[in-house]
Parts: sequence; C-alpha cells; structure tokens
Amino acid sequence: MTENKARTAARTTELSLILAAIFWGANYAATKYAAGFLPPTFLVALRFAGGGLLLLLVLRLLEPGSRLTRGELLPMIGLGCFGVAAAQTSFTFGVSMTTASNTGLIFATAPVWGMILASALGLERPTAGGMIGVALSILGVGIVVYDGLGAAGTSTLGDGLVLLASVCVGAYTVLSIPVLDRHSPLAVATYPTLFASPVALLLAAPFLPGLDWGGVTPGAWATVGYSAAFATAFAFAAWQRGISRIGANRVLVYQYLITLTGVASGIVFFGESLGPEQLLGGAVILLGVYLARRPS
Repeated sequence: MTENKARTAARTTELSLILAAIFWGANYAATKYAAGFLPPTFLVALRFAGGGLLLLLVLRLLEPGSRLTRGELLPMIGLGCFGVAAAQTSFTFGVSMTTASNTGLIFATAPVWGMILASALGLERPTAGGMIGVALSILGVGIVVYDGLGAAGTSTLGDGLVLLASVCVGAYTVLSIPVLDRHSPLAVATYPTLFASPVALLLAAPFLPGLDWGGVTPGAWATVGYSAAFATAFAFAAWQRGISRIGANRVLVYQYLITLTGVASGIVFFGESLGPEQLLGGAVILLGVYLARRPS
C-alpha cells in the first residue's frame, strides 16, 4: 500500500509539473496579448494579487496551522520581491517588447543561472561539463539576440529584460531550497507571491491615471484571470512541490517543456516564425542547459 501511495505521489508530482510548464509556456503569449491593453506593471500586480489570494485561500483550507514567525518574514519577503516581483516585472516588460518565441528561447537559460548561484553559495561544486554548459547557453542567447536585431517584433532591450527575468527565476529556485526545509511547498508558493503584490502595485501606480479602462477587451481580462489562476496559483504551488519532492535539478528539466510551449504559443497565436539562426541558437541554449544541469 505504501509503495502504491509513493507511486501515485510520484505520478501526481510529474503531472502537476507538466501542467505547470504548459501553463507557464502558454503564459508568454497570454502576457504579450494582455500587455497590449494594460500597463505591464499593472498586469504583474493583478496577476500576483489574484494568484496570491487564491494560494492563500487554498493554504488556509489545506494547512490552517501554517503561520510565519517574525524571523521568517524576511526570507519570504526577499523571495517575493526578488524572485517574483523583479523577475515577473522584467519578464512582462520584456515579452511585451519582443517575440514570444525569443522569450521562450532566452528564458530557457534560467536553470543555468540557478547553477551559477548554487556554485557561488557553495551548494554545488562546478564541473567541467557545467562550465561548458554555461558557455554554450550564453553563446546561444547571443545567437538568438543577434538574429533578432532589426527583425519585426523583436527588441534588444526586450530580450535583455527577459534574460534578467531568467536570472531572477533561476536564483529564486535555488534560494527556495533552504526555505522549503522549514515550510511546506504550498506556503513557500503563497507567502512570496502575496508579498510581491504590494511592490508590483506601487510600481504600477504611476501608469493607472492615464489607463483607458474602456479600451481593455474582455479577452485581455480573461488572460489576466488565466495568468493569476493557472500560471501563478497552480504553477507556483506545483513548482515548489516538485522542488521539495524531487529536487531543484530534476524540476528544472521541465524548463524544456516551458520553452517548447512558449515558442509554439508565439507561432500559433502571433504567427511568429523561427529563422535558421534562432533554431541554431535555441538548440545551443538547450544543449548548454542540459550539460550545465546534468548530474556529475
């Protein structure tokens, strides 16, 4: 019976990670669409306020005894401000300025930045394969950005902001590990998301007076709801649960599926296409991520 439960738990974890990766990948196109009607910072604020409240509701239902002590506030606030507010604000601005395909390829480097931080903190020992992987990932990003110079729908600044977001997300995954030793995955998904919301609202405040509320389409509001419920509440909870059960290295493998879904969403919803250089750059990035995160 115990063996069956373990098997069921493993399958549930895998399924939830697959769904989280698909929801995040599709969110590239959803965010790009909604950013055409709402200021990017306000979009981030709505997404994480809604997602945070949903997570808090689930946390109170499933773990009513979950509380933070005063000493635990700072790590959660740090994760929220750095890993959520900073990462997602950069991501939202970036994807609004460049293509969903470029976003998917560049964002795939998140595991590499997590590895670099883990090595710097002494949590991992750098290997020759890891260093080659880092170099290849950086080269691949360079190829993707260079290919997009002057191309319709792309922006060097947008690509740079997506790269910054990927650095923050990689760091967020690694910095979550010690917090998961003291709190449940659901709590670690909930509190940083909630703490990020006020920061995002402050950043959005200057853009609200000039917002044309009547010009925001029902489709844009629907994508905000999708981002809050599926790409935030569900995906963050599933990701943290995955980290706690199978470790950061194995969870980050699902980044490949996020990349595939993100690129596909750009092609399907925006008619984007990948040139030979982008395909080459994407292949180099994914090879670099594989080498960087391959167990030694």
